[in-house]
Parts: sequence; structure tokens; C-alpha cells
Amino acid sequence: MPKLFDRSLTLPAALAAGLLAGAGAGWLAGGHVATGVALVAIAEIVFLLTRIRHQAQHMMTTSSTVTSLQHDRFMTRSRRIASSLRDLRSAAGSLPDAVVLLDNEQHVRWFNHAAEELLGLRRPQDRGAHLQQRLSTTELASWLQDGAREPLNDVAAPGHPNRHINVTLLPFGRRQHLLLARDISHLTRLEQIRRDFVANVSHELRTPLTVIHGYLELIDPEDVPELAPVLNEMRAQSKRMGQIVEDLLTLSRLETQEHVQDERVPMSPLLATLRKEAEALSQGRHQITLESTAEVDLLGSPKDLHSALSNLVSNAVRYTPTGGRIMIRWRRTADGAVYSVTDTGYGIPASHLARLTERFYRVSSSRSRESGGTGLGLSIVKHVLNLHQARLDIQSEPGQGSTFSCWFNNERLLAPGDPE
Repeated sequence: MPKLFDRSLTLPAALAAGLLAGAGAGWLAGGHVATGVALVAIAEIVFLLTRIRHQAQHMMTTSSTVTSLQHDRFMTRSRRIASSLRDLRSAAGSLPDAVVLLDNEQHVRWFNHAAEELLGLRRPQDRGAHLQQRLSTTELASWLQDGAREPLNDVAAPGHPNRHINVTLLPFGRRQHLLLARDISHLTRLEQIRRDFVANVSHELRTPLTVIHGYLELIDPEDVPELAPVLNEMRAQSKRMGQIVEDLLTLSRLETQEHVQDERVPMSPLLATLRKEAEALSQGRHQITLESTAEVDLLGSPKDLHSALSNLVSNAVRYTPTGGRIMIRWRRTADGAVYSVTDTGYGIPASHLARLTERFYRVSSSRSRESGGTGLGLSIVKHVLNLHQARLDIQSEPGQGSTFSCWFNNERLLAPGDPE
């Protein structure tokens, strides 16, 4: 504090001393005190102006130096950002997946080389183009028009009709979107190879299994009592293998089928048949009830729908312990109708629900083998419902039972007696 105080008073004290000296010099020079003070004051003013000018120049020089340093730093940072952007653009341009950057009105702002190949976009004419209008003759246009809320799977690539792509639209930045398209042609080819293999093998296995099962039926276990357990087991296993082959053939047919031949499916007799089948399979071990309040029929394939709905009933019987209850329901909903089968069986842990419709997927392998299931029933149900624009919903809790529901929309419903 004393140093600051002394430094702040140095200049005023010197100026005051100068004025006193000027007054003294004027008085000695003949009593012209005012003249001496005025001369000294003018000299001091000139000195102060000179000092201020030098300080201003120094400050300007210092400010210029600081500004120059900031500018250099700014330019260095800008060059780094520009380099990073070039690297990112180069990386995005080299991706095998198509990438298209869209604004909030779906105008194309940027796209990579894969988008040119898969989506048929061209530079520079498609920059700024409206993507929906640009792809107006493809499935992508209607998907974009509907909002593209869900990914679009397995569609023909606009740039290469022989290729198949999966497309996703993601929000990006401020009201922008990023369209991603992935080429899945190799997966589609592998899937087709798998389907052909399963169908061919299943078809080739059908004849030898039929012959084996036929010969086993000709042998009466009573004629060879010592082989009776072996013959019974062989009959059961050959029958099970035959059922697996039949289910595989059915599944292969459904996978390659794009639509069904629509017919009226009267629900009242179908529900009565399902109940009789459940009672025959149960052999009195379960309490089976039917509740039908929908009073509508279905439009679809009678054979496929019977197969799917019967699968759910037979599963409920197989996986419900003796004394359990099974409820078959057919009721209306706000946007259609639902067929459901509820049981009081073992229940299914939540971790298994998402995979139940996979081929040969089993929650409990030992229990499935004991029940005689093939592991393909729910896969068949899923494909039949897909062909009828319906969906399968599964609700289950271990130890409490399960509910399998088939949801049909209004387009598949027919009032009894109305023309199709």
C-alpha cells in the first residue's frame, strides 16, 4: 500500500513543485510571479500531453500484439477443426452404408458415395433436391411420407433393383435427419439358400420316414413282448420326426408365400373345432372353456388360420399341468378383434419371450421333448399372422400361466351373412 500511495503522488507532487519553482523564478525576475507560474504550467501541460500520447501508442501496440496472438490462435484452431471435418467427411464418404443428411423439410444437404450406388442419387443435381420426390417411384417415398417412424426392412435398392437394403431415419442436430441405408443383399441370398436347403432336405426326408413308420406299424409288439418298449419308442420318435418334417415344409411354404387366397373363415365352427381338439388332446386333465363374443368371421386362409390357432391351443394343453384351466376367447376390440388362449401353466420368464417365435427355440428342452412339441409351432403362427396382417402378443409370468393373443384389424373382419 505505501508503494502504491507514493507512486500515485509522485507526478502531482512534481507538478506542484514545478509551479512553486516557476513562481519563485518569476518573483526573483522582477516580481512576475504569475508569468513564471503560467510558463511552468504551459510546460507541464506539454509534458503531460506528450506522456499521454506515448502511453496511448504503447497501449495500441500492446493491444495489436494481443489481437495478433488471438488471431493466430483462432486460425490454428480453425485449421484443426477444418482438418477434423475433412477427416470426418472422408470417413463418412468411404462408409459402405449409404448416408444422406436431410434438413427439416427432407431436402438433401449431403450424401456419400454409397448413397449414389444404393439410392441412385447424383452429384451435383441432387443436392438440395427433395428426397421424397426424388425417390417417388420407390417404396421409400411412401415410407418417408408416412413419417419413417420405424425402420424399413428388406426393400429393393432404388439405385440397384437387384439389391436389398434396410433403411433407417434418425434425428440429427437441430431439426435435421440422417438417412442410413445398409446393403443386405448377401444376407438375403444366405437366407434364400437356407430356405431352399430346409425345404429340399425336408422333402427328401418325408418318404424314408413314411416308409420306416409304416413298417413299424406292421410289427405288433404283442408278437415280440421283449421288444415292445423298443418298438413303442421307435414308433413315437418316427412319428415325431415325421411331424417335424411336415412343420418344416409348412414353414418353408409360408416363408416364400407373399399373400393368401382370401376366403370367409366362419369363426363359430372353427372355435368349436378348436375346443374339441383341445379336449381330445387333454383327455380330461384340464378344464377347457370357450368364450366367443365377437360375432364376426375372418377373411383369410381357412387351412393356415386353423393351423395357427390350433397350435396355440395345443401348446396350452401340453404346457399346463393336470388340473389346470385353459380359456379360449374370441372378442372384439376398438380396431378389430383378438383371439386369445390363456392357461394356468408353468409360465415363461421375460427373458425368453422375445425369442419364442424362433425356429426350434425352447424354454425348457426336456419339458418340450416330453410334451412332443417340434419347436416350430410358434414360428408357423407368426408367419400365418404376418400373411393376414395380424400380430402375435405374448404375456406370461412364471408360475402364473400365459396368454397368447392374435390381433386382427378391421380389414380382416366379416359380419356373418355379409357378402365377401
